[in-house]
Amino acid sequence: MQKKKAANAALTVIMALLSALFLAPIFIVLMNSFKTKFNIISSPFSFPDSDTFAGIQNYINGINSSGIITAFFRSLFITVCSVAVLVICSAMAAWYIVRVKSRFTKLMYYLFVFSMIVPFQMVMYTMTYTVTSLKLNNLIGIIFVYLGFGAGLSVFMMSGFIKSVPLEIEEAAMIDGCSPLQTFFMVVFPILKPTAITVAILNAMWIWNDYLLPYLILGTSQKTMPVAIQLAMQGAYGAVDWGGFMAMLVIAIIPIVIFYLFCQRYIIEGVVAGAVKG
Repeated sequence: MQKKKAANAALTVIMALLSALFLAPIFIVLMNSFKTKFNIISSPFSFPDSDTFAGIQNYINGINSSGIITAFFRSLFITVCSVAVLVICSAMAAWYIVRVKSRFTKLMYYLFVFSMIVPFQMVMYTMTYTVTSLKLNNLIGIIFVYLGFGAGLSVFMMSGFIKSVPLEIEEAAMIDGCSPLQTFFMVVFPILKPTAITVAILNAMWIWNDYLLPYLILGTSQKTMPVAIQLAMQGAYGAVDWGGFMAMLVIAIIPIVIFYLFCQRYIIEGVVAGAVKG
């Protein structure tokens, strides 16, 4: 019993240290967002005091910089639409792959899995040329580009969960007169809620924080939040407004943290348990 308590205490200490290690960069950014830019460079790890405290001036400078507000809502639009399309399309594809047993569905599954291991840098030049040729280098087109790059992991996760969904539930819905689409959206998709939210969180974090793909496709004319932050905080001759830079990083972090805190309780929810009785 004492050995078990000691092991639990040691595990608690290790997890606390790991949590502090992962949270330290965020805390440092938050702390420096309230300091003057000269003090950020000279003492980045010190707490702001009466001499170094800049109040909310860094946030004002960041918000007043060119295109930040527009970039924020542009990133929000791209993230929300891309995640919605990814979740719905990948769930439908995974359901079809799992329920329809054929060589075609098996090939499609392996293609989705293969897409997960292909590095983005390997295809980015070809992708940029193709996207430009198809006139997809706009806010609507980039949603379909994210669908292509995110479908591999999403379908893989959805397929694993759908295999655990009892087939009797779908058969009962079809006996009651539901079409395949009605069966999916009224029966299967609600059961997929825990996995769908997990997929949504992973893709939302990736899309919201993505810098390279929007930069290649949209350029600087339709800046997303990461691109806008990188460009807006640069001054003449490469000078950087570190105070405004830190403040904008905090603003960029807030939406994804709120989204995660709101959705995390659904991840471990077991909605399949008890779905089939006797």
